[in-house]
This record gives sequence, structure tokens and C-alpha cells, in this order.
Amino acid sequence: MKRNEFLQKGLLATGVLMTSSSLAVGATNTQKAADGQPFNLKYGPHDGMFRNLAGNNVLDQIQFMYDQGFRGIEDNGMPGRSPEDQKKIGDLLAKLGMEMGVFVLDKGGNGANTLAAGKQEYVDIFLKGCQQAIEVSKRCGGKLTTVVPGDFFRNHSIEIQTANVIEALRRGAEILEPHGIVMVLEPLSDSPNLFLRTSNQTYLICKAVNSPSCKILYDAYHMQRNEGDLIANMERTWSEIEYIQVGDNPGRKEPTTGEINYKNIFKYLHDKGYKGVVGMEHGISGRGKEGEQRLIDAYREVDTFM
Repeated sequence: MKRNEFLQKGLLATGVLMTSSSLAVGATNTQKAADGQPFNLKYGPHDGMFRNLAGNNVLDQIQFMYDQGFRGIEDNGMPGRSPEDQKKIGDLLAKLGMEMGVFVLDKGGNGANTLAAGKQEYVDIFLKGCQQAIEVSKRCGGKLTTVVPGDFFRNHSIEIQTANVIEALRRGAEILEPHGIVMVLEPLSDSPNLFLRTSNQTYLICKAVNSPSCKILYDAYHMQRNEGDLIANMERTWSEIEYIQVGDNPGRKEPTTGEINYKNIFKYLHDKGYKGVVGMEHGISGRGKEGEQRLIDAYREVDTFM
């Protein structure tokens, strides 16, 4: 046999084997999803993420999430739902053994009403949101509420702004702590005007507030954009991290669509013993039912770190 013919036949055989192997892996992942085998981590989709596969009703979507192996949800807009709907969601989650992740604290906006200003009117809005969070928590079962302090208040030095934020958060923690509710502070990358930007800045503030009701929400998408070095920064601030959110970068879509190695990130979280919800706060790269199924398959792909 000529050398060229040997190589061609060898490559063809290898290609067949690789194709068969890929099909086997795909079939395995599809079978896991069909069987509803729980993921290794408690990934939490949000309302609308499976609208094409499960319909528009949020309760039907939650049931579908459970059937696919998801064991958490998050709902940023929970405070805007009716009390009746909040309770229905909480009851279904309890029945299925699923965990409610974060909802956003209703405090009148995160921008101009900044806690960094130290203005009593802004603090009052924030504290009213803390009181409302207690009632929302009772109905839906969620114990985590997202807080963003707002924009920089550039009339003050960064030190004065930080002191103002700490003081307001201490007052909020006094309201939430007796009810076991944790406000999780989220540093963001959406705008350079936002006061809270990095994990170490948030760590400093949580240490200063010194309450179990004030911790870090570490969103890997935002932190990849603002600081990178994700695993090392999580390790440095781990004692104050209470909640994780994800989304790939660039694009803020599901894992495997960007540059973040979520297989390594999720292995790190698993090895650390993280038991909370991993909030899927991102969009979907594909459209329709196919795009939603691709999202499920992507999580199966990066959840194979055992």
C-alpha cells in the first residue's frame, strides 16, 4: 500500500471513530436530560428561559426545569409579582424540592438613588425595600435578595462614599438578619458610573458591615469584564461569597459560547462545597426550541467534571 493511501484510509477510520464517539457523547447527554438526572450543581434558570419548550406559564416552566434536572431558579422580578403568584411559585418549589435563588431588592432603582450619597431620602427607599423583602421571602421561600448600591456620588471622596454605603447596609442588615434573609451585593460591569465594581471592593464592604445578612453576589460574567482572574479572585473573597451567577463573555449567553472556561469554574465551585444556586443570568445564543435545547446541552457539557 502506498503511503498516501495508508494515510487517507487511516484518517478516514479516525474520522469515523471520532464521529461515533461524538454521537455517543451526545446521546449520553440527551439521555441524561430526558431522564431528568439532577446536575452536579444547582443551576437556576429564570422565567422565560424555556418559554418555547414549556409555554409561557411560569409554573409550567418551573416543572419543565425540574424535569430537565435543574434544582434551582432565580427571579429578579419576584417583588413585582402579585402576592398570590409569589406564593404559588414558592409552593411549587417546595413541592419539587427546588431552591429559590435571588430576587432583586425593590428600592426605587440602582442608579441616581445611590447609597454612596449618604442622603436620608435614598436610605429610606432602600430600607423600605428591605421591609418589603421580608414579605416576599415569606411567600416565595427565597432568602437572598440582590442589592446594588447605585452610582458614584462624585461630590464626595471614595472614602466618604464607601462609609455611606457601609452605614446604609448596616441598617438594612439589622432589618433582614432576624428573618434569615441575606442581601447579596453585586458588583457590575454595565456602566462605569456604578459605585460597586470589583470583588475586593465588595469584600471590604461586607467585612465592614460585619453581618451574616450582607454578603457577595459573584457574577462571573461581570467579573470577567471588570477584573478577570476569576478563580483566584473567588478564592480570595470566598468567605464573603454567598451566591454565584454566570453568563459567558462576550455576549452574555450560555456557557461554551464565549471565552470563560466554565467547566473549570464549576469544578472549582463543586470542590469548594458550594451548595447554593448558580444563577443562569444570561441570554440564549440560539432561537426557539432548538436554542433552548442547546442551552440545556451546554450545561450538561460543562457539568461533567466529576
